[in-house]
Amino acid sequence: MRNFIYHNPTKIIFGENVLYKISAEIPANARIMLTYGGGSIKKNGIYHQVVSVLEDFFFIEFGGIEPNPQYSTLMKAVDLCRKEKIDFLISVGGGSVLDGTKFIAAASLFDGEPWDILENQLKVTSVIPFGAVLTLPATGSEMNAFAVISRKETGQKLDFGTPPFTYPRFSALDPNFTRTLPHSQRINGVIDAFVHVTEQYLTFQQNAPLNDRFAEAIMKTLIEEGLNYVNEPENMTVAKNIMWCSTMALNGLIATGLITDWATHKIGHELTVLHNIDHASTLAIVWPGMMRVMSQIKKEKLLQYAERIWDINNGDDEERIEKAIFKTEAFFISLGAKTRLSDYKLNKTTIVQVVENLKRNGFVAIGEQKLVTPEKVIAILESRM
Repeated sequence: MRNFIYHNPTKIIFGENVLYKISAEIPANARIMLTYGGGSIKKNGIYHQVVSVLEDFFFIEFGGIEPNPQYSTLMKAVDLCRKEKIDFLISVGGGSVLDGTKFIAAASLFDGEPWDILENQLKVTSVIPFGAVLTLPATGSEMNAFAVISRKETGQKLDFGTPPFTYPRFSALDPNFTRTLPHSQRINGVIDAFVHVTEQYLTFQQNAPLNDRFAEAIMKTLIEEGLNYVNEPENMTVAKNIMWCSTMALNGLIATGLITDWATHKIGHELTVLHNIDHASTLAIVWPGMMRVMSQIKKEKLLQYAERIWDINNGDDEERIEKAIFKTEAFFISLGAKTRLSDYKLNKTTIVQVVENLKRNGFVAIGEQKLVTPEKVIAILESRM
């Protein structure tokens, strides 16, 4: 374990019927922009609940933030923020809306070309403060400082974040808001959270047993509760556990002092850019291939994963690792995920395009030890046909 400083300034307001508590977190004279996605919050009643909490505040709205939020859309919000002198943002939605809101918060006060924040990984030191009302547990964006933004015109999907400036001031997590989620989004939420954990856990032995146990607890809970969450939208006991797992999976705690991976995510991002496949669905495709191709590099942690997560103790090292990968893919499939490129009618042309995009974005040596090269990416994706 390396030296680290851990500081997470986001206040979590968790539980059923807690939305009213956010009013105390907003400055009294704030000029608020409310951000949301395609409008589902107006159909399921969440919008009206939020508006009622904000009845004593000045606010305007900006809707239409896409899944995989688009730079061109977000820049319209930036222009509106500047015009209306907005000084507080509230995101209502899932990770895409919140990621977009983080960018709006940063870009609105940025003196320069906002795309440079992403493309050149510039650090921002001034943002419009923002809070979140989470409706879709998955990304962990509600308690971290990072976001991923897409730009259709250039075919790019890039991340950014500058702790502590790009953390939400608060996030309200009410499991009741998950009741009306589409089936596919429930599946995606479980897989996204699970792979977030593995990106931080399945690396190499870093002598951080407490981090390992934290990560294992999250994965075990997602396995135990995942299918119930997918199939029982009215079960708030399960929804609470999945919501908290998703937050804890990517709030920085389990990564403290560690070198982490994220190669599966980077490859998955390119599949989303090219074919508009849901982010978590790309992870379900890439993950098994990543683990098999990189199994010797990750051997010690994969064996630990096999034993502690899947209770696999019999067979030689290679057999135990293969059983663990098989069981994980079977878990994804049991939730309802597709795990092959061929399930989306994709062929080897896609593999060439993914590798070209990774090279263009400078991702030619990724993963925790920078050993996932273009050649490895080809092998990973060819195994997922």
